[in-house]
Amino acid sequence: MQYKANSPEDYIKQTPENRHEALNKLREVINKNLPDGFKEGMQYGMIGYFVPHSIYPDGYHCKPEEPLPFMSFASQKNSVNLYHMGIYAVPEIYDWFVPEYAKHSKLKLDMGKSCIRFKKVDQIPFELIAELCQKLTVEKWISIYETAIKK
Repeated sequence: MQYKANSPEDYIKQTPENRHEALNKLREVINKNLPDGFKEGMQYGMIGYFVPHSIYPDGYHCKPEEPLPFMSFASQKNSVNLYHMGIYAVPEIYDWFVPEYAKHSKLKLDMGKSCIRFKKVDQIPFELIAELCQKLTVEKWISIYETAIKK
């Protein structure tokens, strides 16, 4: 679902009320655990976490006026989706995450390349997401990104 929000708070207010608690907690966990340098804001119609132009002036290569995206989450019709570019770009993070998920949830992992779908918002594994947030620093993400776009 698309929301026309100007801030993370506004975005959450527009979602179904039964998701507010989980979305606020997800936001809190991400903000507490992302390394310094990432900034929170609205990006691509979702709550996003990105490398601001003050740190990486080149921005996103497809759209340089956009800051370099890293992580985001969205409330969709049937799920809350978490997008983490490190899972997609770094095989070691993917290889860590998949078996680790089973230790934190009884539910089957529903995952795309960078997207993790949580259909039961009361069973989001917040501790695991906290650990995932800590896997890459801003500097490391920029390095991975620059290596990937040069290929």
